[in-house]
Amino acid sequence: MPERTLVAEVPDGVALLRNEPVQARSTARLATLLDAAAAVVDEVGYERLTTAMVAERAGASIGTVYRYFPDRVVVLQGLSARYQQQFGERAVTIAQDPRYKTWQDAVSAIIDAVASDFRREPGFRSLRFGDVLDLGQAPGSRSGVSSIAGQIAAALTARFDLSIDDLQHRLDVALTIVDALFSRSFAEKRSGDSKFLSEGKALALDYLGTAA
Repeated sequence: MPERTLVAEVPDGVALLRNEPVQARSTARLATLLDAAAAVVDEVGYERLTTAMVAERAGASIGTVYRYFPDRVVVLQGLSARYQQQFGERAVTIAQDPRYKTWQDAVSAIIDAVASDFRREPGFRSLRFGDVLDLGQAPGSRSGVSSIAGQIAAALTARFDLSIDDLQHRLDVALTIVDALFSRSFAEKRSGDSKFLSEGKALALDYLGTAA
């Protein structure tokens, strides 16, 4: 089989993978490594993650890890990119769901989905959408939260025919509020502190209410 470049990219084009035959087993191997990284991050935090830990958890050689990820930073970028992709797709699905009759109802459900990922997605409470990584941003690049806000704004605008000025920026601010207070909530309690969760959601929705 001829070789092509299999490249996974985080938003703004940060390449994560090296040359690899495009085969199903390569995709499965990558998923296994990211699952292992998520489990390690969930246990020890992203600051302590090493490529050796990923290899051990995945039952793979360190050479296999380096074939996909040249260092631990790229592992973390890859994991945060997966969180962004999965949540972005989920948020768009919620925004388009006819059960939610108003755009505010849809945003409320999206915020609940963030709380769900904090509870259930291994490693998410530590890494979230990758904005905690102090790597510096390339000029013109967007944060993980900003990227998610853009997807939600596009989906809401298309469905509800909104004409709210600067909706993406407003969603970016609201999600930043949610990210900060939900992070505090789950730092206090593994199951989340209900007061921080409810107040974070209320603050975000109140802020967005000024856009209506």
